[in-house]
Amino acid sequence: MKKWAIGVLSSALILGAGTAVLAAGTNNSGEGNTFEKILPFMQEKHPDSSNEDLQEMYNSCHKDGEMMEGTGNEGMDSENMMNPL
Repeated sequence: MKKWAIGVLSSALILGAGTAVLAAGTNNSGEGNTFEKILPFMQEKHPDSSNEDLQEMYNSCHKDGEMMEGTGNEGMDSENMMNPL
């Protein structure tokens, strides 16, 4: 029984440490998502849109205070492509 408990606790510790290392390794806090990085995905989801339309869509979602910047509903009052008033 002791060996089993030690094995389970060791496995949990190893998996927990591995998860923490993986999560810390994927945090690109300094880089962020730029339009150039996201463009291929946007083109895949919106194949009929021009690059100018996609740029406008990206800007309306990612400029300061808008919905993709983690500010909650603060940006919902402004008029943009995604939220016409």
